[in-house]
Amino acid sequence: MIDRPRIVSALGITLVLTAATALRANDAVDREVIHRIKQEVFYHTEVMDHLFHLVEVYGPRITNSPGFDASAKWAASRLEEWGAENVKLERWGPFGQGWSRSYFSAHLVEPQYEMLIGVPLGWSPGTGGVVSGTPVIAPFGRQFTPKNFNQAVDEFSEQYKGKLRERIILITDLKDVNVQSDPAMRRLSRDDLSRRAKAPIPLVPIDFTDPDLEIPENDRRRSRLFSQAPRWFRERWRERLRKVQGRLNEFLTSEGVSLVIHPASRGDGGTVFPPRSGDRRVDHPIPPPSIALTPEHYNRIYRLVENEVPMKVEVEVKTAFHRETLDSVNVIGEIPGGAKKDEIVMIGAHLDSTAAALGATDNAAGCAVMLEVMRVLAKLDLKLDRTVRIALWGGEEQGLLGSKAYVKEHFADPRTMLLTSEHENFAGYFNLDNGTGKIRGVHLQGNDMVRPIFRTWLGPFNDMGADTLSIRNTGGTDHLSFDAVGLPGFQFIQDPVEYETRTHHSNMDAYDRAQPGDLMQAVVVIASFAYHAANREEKLPRKSLPEPLPAISE
Repeated sequence: MIDRPRIVSALGITLVLTAATALRANDAVDREVIHRIKQEVFYHTEVMDHLFHLVEVYGPRITNSPGFDASAKWAASRLEEWGAENVKLERWGPFGQGWSRSYFSAHLVEPQYEMLIGVPLGWSPGTGGVVSGTPVIAPFGRQFTPKNFNQAVDEFSEQYKGKLRERIILITDLKDVNVQSDPAMRRLSRDDLSRRAKAPIPLVPIDFTDPDLEIPENDRRRSRLFSQAPRWFRERWRERLRKVQGRLNEFLTSEGVSLVIHPASRGDGGTVFPPRSGDRRVDHPIPPPSIALTPEHYNRIYRLVENEVPMKVEVEVKTAFHRETLDSVNVIGEIPGGAKKDEIVMIGAHLDSTAAALGATDNAAGCAVMLEVMRVLAKLDLKLDRTVRIALWGGEEQGLLGSKAYVKEHFADPRTMLLTSEHENFAGYFNLDNGTGKIRGVHLQGNDMVRPIFRTWLGPFNDMGADTLSIRNTGGTDHLSFDAVGLPGFQFIQDPVEYETRTHHSNMDAYDRAQPGDLMQAVVVIASFAYHAANREEKLPRKSLPEPLPAISE
């Protein structure tokens, strides 16, 4: 007698095992290729040479500045030198005016001399010579909250109208300087990675299109709200704050303020994380000459003024606005594929830096890694079914502008979700933009379909610390532009090292903060991912297409 349940059960098990075997075969890693990649990177790496040129020779690389333009041309020339094809500086825009700094000097000359540590604020003008005098304390926004920021400008204008001409002003109260209780340098522990690998607790959905949505005044509650907010909502909020900053700039300039001194928004010990002041948009009101000082130096000046001790500062700043063209560029180049050359695997990082920084860990490190990936793939002459394309983005620091423009031009407009013909042929995008730290895994960006694939691809690098997959979304960089139109885009999990404590957007984001071993490890991992994505039988799985962005009225 035939036992049908057992036959059906056996057949089911066979089908499952066959499917699992097929999946493993489709995503199996080529360890011989990985060995060759490791040999080239570990014994012949040029990643630190790429970093040297981007940071020491061309930094800072503010979009549309001479440093950015020169670094873009240099990167394109290196790609051509290695044999990449279709290398170009692909124009997009408008970005707006560029800006650069050429001189900074700040001193406390009375009651005792001290050399002041600081930076000019981006998109602020120069002083037109030495500015000297005793500052006046004119703190903006003592009661500044999300509900009353326009009111705060009105009250400030009313209080100080006619009182600030040719004055140096201290624009905030004393800045807290806390004893450093935690190490500045940190790597992710096993516990850190285990927590990141766990799925987040589901939250009740919030209707961010509700015009009456309350923005909490409490910092922690507001941060929690914004962590759930879609990108368009956060961008709209930043735009509102930009307009408020513009109103303040307009008042200060019209009053004839000679210099605005800010404390660093955070940092201590000579590290300056500056606030924002001016803007790339040509119609944005230009602030008076503006600088940020390390909090310890700002606080000394503040206390001297507050206690009416005779004192004097001297400051000179030289800056320039660049309006020759309001458009910018992305650096593009590719290694053509074979059997599926019309299908594209992309790797990328942003080339631009911020006003205060040489931009070593943010993000010359990512660019150096991606350039080295292209060099290695070309040098080894690896068989690639799909085309591997690199993009070094402009305008990331102002809101992912370069990658957004590229995605809109080539793949889809997130506002309408009308797809181009290139959308179908896109296989995947890998991004690196979280500092110098080694790769510890991948953020899946809510795409659970790639989990078994990436688990297999990470296997050869588990002994190098790369073994964590997190379903969580991670924000703030260019993979989001691809994800916004339903394309598989991913950012790697990286050790923080000193990213938030010392380097990110600071005056200390220098070549010496980069960790060569970490960058070499990242090259090996990403070169392997690019190779396997290019040769995988199918393109990487995709999430469902997102809905078009909602129309939001102010």
